[in-house]
Amino acid sequence: MSWDSEHHSHLWTETPLIYSDHLSRRLGQEQYAVYLKLENLQPSHSYKYRGISHFIQRTLAEHGPTLRVICASGGNAGLAAAYAARELGVSCTIFLPDSVEGSTHTFLRDLGASVVCAGRFYLESLRAAELTVQADPNAVLVPAYDHPTLWQGHASMIVEIQTQLPRSIKPGAVFCSVGGGGLLGGIIEGCRDAGWDDVPIIALETHGSACFYHSIAANRTPNDDAKSGVTIQMNDTHGVRIAHVTELRSKATSLGASEPSAGVVRAALDRSGDMKCVTVPDEMAMHVAGAFADDHKFLVELACSTTLTPAYQHELLARLVPPNPAEKKVLVFIVCGGFKISRQDLAEYSQIVREDQNVGGKWDLVVDGEQLQVDKGILQVL
Repeated sequence: MSWDSEHHSHLWTETPLIYSDHLSRRLGQEQYAVYLKLENLQPSHSYKYRGISHFIQRTLAEHGPTLRVICASGGNAGLAAAYAARELGVSCTIFLPDSVEGSTHTFLRDLGASVVCAGRFYLESLRAAELTVQADPNAVLVPAYDHPTLWQGHASMIVEIQTQLPRSIKPGAVFCSVGGGGLLGGIIEGCRDAGWDDVPIIALETHGSACFYHSIAANRTPNDDAKSGVTIQMNDTHGVRIAHVTELRSKATSLGASEPSAGVVRAALDRSGDMKCVTVPDEMAMHVAGAFADDHKFLVELACSTTLTPAYQHELLARLVPPNPAEKKVLVFIVCGGFKISRQDLAEYSQIVREDQNVGGKWDLVVDGEQLQVDKGILQVL
C-alpha cells in the first residue's frame, strides 16, 4: 500500500531533487547524470521525519489528543518524533543512551520534548521506553525503523523523485544507506508503487555497522560461517535469517542497529530488481563527508556520506552500475542527512583520514561478497 493523505495532510517537506554538476563531472557527464534527493532539508534534518511523522499522525487519529509519544533513539528518530509531536500538539518523551551528546538533548528540549537518559546503548534505552509504555495507557512507542507505517511514509520520497526527474526518466540506480532498514523499506515500497521494481537499489553500510549486509549474505549463502562479532538467527515470521551484530565498530552511529528489520530483509530478497549490498571503511565515508561539504556546502553525517562514496570513486561506481556507451545512466543518491555532525567532527575526520592515508595501501571494500580495493582518495574532476 502506498502512502496517502486521505485522512490528513502530511507534515514532511517535499525536498528538492537537484542535478549535481560537481558529481556528474567527477564521474564523466557523458556516462552518468547524478541527482541528489536532499532529505537533509527535512525539519528534523533527516529523512526519518517522513515515516515517523506519518506514524504519529495515524496514531493520533486513533488515540486522540491524550496521546503520549514515546521514542527510544540515539538522535535522529527522537528528533523526528519530537518535531512531529510539537507540530501536532501532543506530549513527547525521548529516551536516550547516556552517550548522546548535549547538543541533541538541547535540541529535543527546545522542541518541547522531555528527555530521559536510560542505559549505555540503544537497546537499554528501548527497554526503558517499553516499560514506560506498558505503565501508561495513553503512551505509544514510536518505532525507529521496523514498522510498515514508517516505510509507507518514507516511500513518499520516491513518489516525489518520480515527478521531479526530467521527462519522467527512470533511474539507472537508487543509492541509500542502510542500518535497521527503515529507509530501504520505504525505497523498496516506493519503487514498487512507482513501477520501478526493475530499478537497481544499492544499499551501503560501513564495515563496523553492517547488520543488513550480513543478513542478506546469510540468506544468499546460508552455509557460510558467521563473521566474528555476528550471530545468525532465524526469523520465522518472515522466513529469513537475521544477523545480530554484538558490537558497533563504526563512528557511523546512525547505522548502528544491532539487527535489521526482518520484513525489510524479506522485501529486499524478494524484489525483482537488482539489490546490491556494499560495505566501506569509516575512513572512506569520512573523506567523502569532507568532499561533499566542499562541493555542495552541506554537512552530513557519516551515515549519509557512506551513501555518497560511489559518487567519489569511479572504480566502485563502475562495479555497481557499469557504464553503457550507448546510454547515459541517471543515478539518484538519497542524501539522508542527520543531526549528529559538526565542523569539529569534520576536522576530526580529516585528521583520521590523513593518518590513514600516511599508512599507505588501499581501502578495502566489499560488494556482495566480493572484495574490491580502491585508492585512498577521491576521484578528481575529469
